[in-house]
Amino acid sequence: MKEIYDCDLGCPVQNTLQFISGKWKSVILYHIFKNEVLRFSELQAKLPYVSKRMLAKQLSELEEDGILDKQIYPVIPVKTEYRVTELGSSLYPVIEAMEIWGTNYTHMTKS
Repeated sequence: MKEIYDCDLGCPVQNTLQFISGKWKSVILYHIFKNEVLRFSELQAKLPYVSKRMLAKQLSELEEDGILDKQIYPVIPVKTEYRVTELGSSLYPVIEAMEIWGTNYTHMTKS
């Protein structure tokens, strides 16, 4: 689990960013929130511009931080599923706000 910083004004934002500031973490969370559970291959399909190595790294960091839970099924080929934890669920309003802002920005630029 990440350290909670004890610093000046602005720290609450810094504490949030330490969990979602990875290049693709917010996008990964967005897709998992929309689908509840996703397998690695499903995430790859939703993020075709992200290398397999980068996706695995970002997922691993989210898991280490307690944001995602990884379930591995002992089948061949191996089946791996990702879902948000209780802590991860608390980030839903943040990701939802990013989605709303992004949608509004898209509409503004098309006008």
